[in-house]
Amino acid sequence: MGDAAKRRATYQDVLAAPEHLVAEVVRGVLHTQPRPAAPHTRAATRLGGHLDGPFDRGRGGPGGWVILDEPELHLHEDIVVPDLAGWRRARMPRIPMDTAFFTLAPDWICEVLSPGTQAFDRGEKLDVYARDGVVHAWLVDPLARMLEVWRLEREKWVRVATWSGDAIVRAEPFDAVELELGSLWAD
Repeated sequence: MGDAAKRRATYQDVLAAPEHLVAEVVRGVLHTQPRPAAPHTRAATRLGGHLDGPFDRGRGGPGGWVILDEPELHLHEDIVVPDLAGWRRARMPRIPMDTAFFTLAPDWICEVLSPGTQAFDRGEKLDVYARDGVVHAWLVDPLARMLEVWRLEREKWVRVATWSGDAIVRAEPFDAVELELGSLWAD
């Protein structure tokens, strides 16, 4: 069957996916993957915890952000779920309470890479984020113990920095506070 004859996936396909799978739609194709493994979940949880106090709640940092775990984003016809996302409060002063998803593109996303999703996260999903004007992207690889920081410039991703191991870093847009990378990999 040719591409023209294939049915485009919709939000109904996301809703119909089994609960143990993460379902996303990019370019009309349904992508499903199992819930992440422990190293992935641990890194995402720890990173969100580090950013919450100083940036979302303004404790020990500048505040001014809304940081969320695994928000469902409906960006044009695509439906994606980054591991973490952040909106500057100037753009999203309040979290919408009447919807299960967000149509306003975040200012920052973080994808925690897994062997099975790395190509999709680095490729098609970053393309969606660039198209919709997400300015900052972090790619965290818990197995390689690495953080890559990307910035959108003239609709193209530019790698700003890469750190690994137990480095203590200041990574944009959250460079007002130090981040101990080693804490993301700890058990």
